[in-house]
Amino acid sequence: MPRSSVTDPPLVPLLRRYTDVGEPLSCRPVALGLLNRGYRLATTRGAYFLKHHLDGDHDAIDRQHRATWRLQALGLPVAPPVEDSGGSTVAVIGGRCYALHPWIDGRHRDGAQLTAGQSERLGSLLGMVHTLLAQVMDPAEQPGGQAPYASADPEETFSLIESLLRLARAARPRDSFDTLAEHRLLQRRALLEEHADRRPPPGRAGCWVHGDFHPLNLLYRGAEPAAIVDWDRLGVQPRAEEAVRAAAIFFVQPAGQLDLPKVRAYARAYRRAAGADAEEMAAAAHRVWWERLNDFWILRWRYELDDRRADPQFPAVSALVVWWTREYEAVRDAFAG
Repeated sequence: MPRSSVTDPPLVPLLRRYTDVGEPLSCRPVALGLLNRGYRLATTRGAYFLKHHLDGDHDAIDRQHRATWRLQALGLPVAPPVEDSGGSTVAVIGGRCYALHPWIDGRHRDGAQLTAGQSERLGSLLGMVHTLLAQVMDPAEQPGGQAPYASADPEETFSLIESLLRLARAARPRDSFDTLAEHRLLQRRALLEEHADRRPPPGRAGCWVHGDFHPLNLLYRGAEPAAIVDWDRLGVQPRAEEAVRAAAIFFVQPAGQLDLPKVRAYARAYRRAAGADAEEMAAAAHRVWWERLNDFWILRWRYELDDRRADPQFPAVSALVVWWTREYEAVRDAFAG
């Protein structure tokens, strides 16, 4: 095995907890994120995905694990964790939380790689996620889940835009990203001034959702989904808003437009599977549009946290807001029509 470092998982004490996973052969990082670290672990018995939960919330992790076990029993493609010899799925070693999952051979596919029929099946899959979560989760497990929550306040957004403009203009050495960031911030400020009166009223969180449904959290084997992964953000939210957010990630094109025919096929299938009506979808599309109009997470990562991992997403994401505002009616009709 490669030389270890202080960030490597403690494989020997970890694997001692399990009876049938074998001895470690290799352990290589597969992704780094804000919520967890992931490793491909090869042992004498096979391959596994080892997840280090950085937040360390044992109760939340246990809830996620129980949910995936129940969902798998109902036929949803998921990858529940492996139980150790004591029946636990969370290993706490040195104050750190780990979980071992079967390795799923598959690949990620974005909307450009999906046919219209596959886009429809994607919508049906997310509708099934929401329908089955309603069956297996206890609403009481999410305190305050039904409390109203406000949409973004444009006055706060104007202040954020001014702060980010100062940071982008002061960046040295200045590059093409900084130039584009300044352009988009000025453009967004003008759009927000024009549409500030369209702020949605407070909404209600309605049901359990995956919380982070996008191409990197869905593995395909051939043409069909093999596993929905990364349930870290499992929680109670408006279900249709998750459907709209997912579509805005799956079906965004490099120039910042949505593939509306695929969105329409996806949304109709979602509505059938989840039992959502046109009014619910239209309201969700409006709230997500407003959310995007007020959101600058990529720029905050770069300028406030000095984290540039999301920079490649910025051209399409920032262009999408402008295009969506211009094509507001067509986008709403694709989700609700």
